[in-house]
Amino acid sequence: MSFLPARKGRHRQRYEGHLRLVAGCIPYRFQMDVEDSDGGVTSRITVLMISTPNRDDLVFPKGGWEDDETVHDAACREALEEAGVKGILDEDPLGVWEFRSKSRQICCNVEGGCRGYMFALEVTEELDSWAEQTSYKRKWLSPEEAYKHCRYDWMRDALRVFLSAIEDDRTNGRAEKFEELPMFPAADAMTEHQMLTSAGCSTKPPAVQHLEESFTSNKCIVQG
Repeated sequence: MSFLPARKGRHRQRYEGHLRLVAGCIPYRFQMDVEDSDGGVTSRITVLMISTPNRDDLVFPKGGWEDDETVHDAACREALEEAGVKGILDEDPLGVWEFRSKSRQICCNVEGGCRGYMFALEVTEELDSWAEQTSYKRKWLSPEEAYKHCRYDWMRDALRVFLSAIEDDRTNGRAEKFEELPMFPAADAMTEHQMLTSAGCSTKPPAVQHLEESFTSNKCIVQG
């Protein structure tokens, strides 16, 4: 099976000030063959994480948002390149986080700063071969397992927001019946990885307002 090679280099990389703009997603799926305590068939949600070269931790697919694509395009592309999955991407981001790239975690200067736009991606197709298969291995996990594997606070924040959004969908009847979702403690407000905005917030940071037009057109399957 042939596939497009992964994009390399940063000559088309978007920046806002000193921050590199990043797009990514939390891929998920429902498994419909779980029997509940009453003997009925329910579904269970699992999320996809990937391993990174020379590291023991797992991450969600993400990467640079480039100047010839929308943020939705970038999130879908990274999921395809790094995890080999396609699906339905939610139109609205889970949130926007500022964090440092993994190679700059111990630096004190502004270099290595990122602003990440994270989305939920319901997986509809899982490829046997993908562009960065030799570098990234995928693993389906329960929300509890995924939470334990998140190395950074901002990833745990994103997972909490995602689960909250899925729970809202379940309450409103959008999602199929599935087992009760886990609850995780709120992140420390003084953590290094600051969450800028998330589902339910009434305000947007200037960068989101400035880049809002990039959310209006895309080539991905985007679910409003």
